[in-house]
Amino acid sequence: VALIAWRSFAAPVPRGAEPGPVPVDVELVLAVDISYSMDPDELALQRDGYAKALTSREFMQALRQGMNGRVAVIYFEWAGASEQKIVVPWRLIDGPEAADSVANEILQAPIRRAARTSISGALLFGMTLFEMSGFRGLRRVIDVSGDGANNHGQLVTVARDEVLSKGITIN
Repeated sequence: VALIAWRSFAAPVPRGAEPGPVPVDVELVLAVDISYSMDPDELALQRDGYAKALTSREFMQALRQGMNGRVAVIYFEWAGASEQKIVVPWRLIDGPEAADSVANEILQAPIRRAARTSISGALLFGMTLFEMSGFRGLRRVIDVSGDGANNHGQLVTVARDEVLSKGITIN
């Protein structure tokens, strides 16, 4: 009933004028290694590092200096070539409250581990996430963390070249 009432007061959207992607300074994919080469302390360290980075004074300062003043972020964990799990879906960070919320989601998710290490699988999966983001970034970045060599799936150089050919930056 509330939805019906809201729709009756909402301004109609002209045909062909549906809202487009939300402009952001960066669409950021955080790709985090959970393979068995990572011990539990390293897994916790990664998560803590991302949470602290997203809530840091430096990040907030960079956010304010951006053209749009906001960043879209998604956090997923990976291991083997077909082992990827989105832990925090696309979120908009436009200030400290949103950053704290994303950081808490990262820290509160159950820690898990899986077999193999496929950096190439992480890159290719990360590349596909931009199409479903709902955002339009001035830059698109995949930030990959991990500690092992690619031992499963496609060659890293082939995956890297495919990602770079799409104008996506890899860190």
